[in-house]
Amino acid sequence: MSYANIRYELADNVATITLNRPERLNAITLALFEDVSAALTQAVDEGARAVLLTGEGRAFCSGADLQDAGGLPEDPGELLDSHYNPLAEKIGRLPIPVVSAVNGLAAGAGCSVALWGDYVIAARSAYFLLAFVNIGLVPDAGATWLVARAVGRARALEMMLLGERVPAEKALEWGLINKVVDDEALAAEARALAVRLANGPTRAMGLIRNSVRLALSSDLSDALCRERIDQKAAGQSADFKEGVAAFLEKRPARYEGK
Repeated sequence: MSYANIRYELADNVATITLNRPERLNAITLALFEDVSAALTQAVDEGARAVLLTGEGRAFCSGADLQDAGGLPEDPGELLDSHYNPLAEKIGRLPIPVVSAVNGLAAGAGCSVALWGDYVIAARSAYFLLAFVNIGLVPDAGATWLVARAVGRARALEMMLLGERVPAEKALEWGLINKVVDDEALAAEARALAVRLANGPTRAMGLIRNSVRLALSSDLSDALCRERIDQKAAGQSADFKEGVAAFLEKRPARYEGK
């Protein structure tokens, strides 16, 4: 399947989705989000075991394209209902892990897209920006939830009320992202990590990412119940049997994602 706004590639069980509007710093249009959603469906259907999300050119994503189709509608919330929120939910419920490789600017909803990843690795020159306040809007695409839970109330409000850049190194210090690497090393390191995850016990990883998502807004008792349900599912997987066998035989496990 071909896409107008992204590039899609499946190799080594990793589905790489590259936002591909470099002339607009990969700014978000409804068509771009539709392509990303379709590509995620394709990845799962084709048996991908990890997703690598990145941007073409000198930016990861500059946020909503205000010049697209005349700009935002009178009620910007309509875009959230139709495209932004469904895609955020879809990412959250994927049965496979997601790596975000942030090359340059990740602004507005583009910052949220980057933080949708389970593991976020950024180039040293990258930065994160939630400048909604500068045009009289509020952060969206899950930014308030993602950022507040990652960095806490004070830093989340600093980032959102001041609308200033958070360089990659500061984002790492805050706990907003996982790793910072030299610009020239980003692609290789991100891919190596995605391949590592794709070679892991996919069933367990899918359960882990879903459990953590639910745990962030549940109490201990709910989390314990969820762990009980997920442990049964993981314990009945072929990957679990392979993992135990490999441990007992003192050899690397050969997981098949089943």
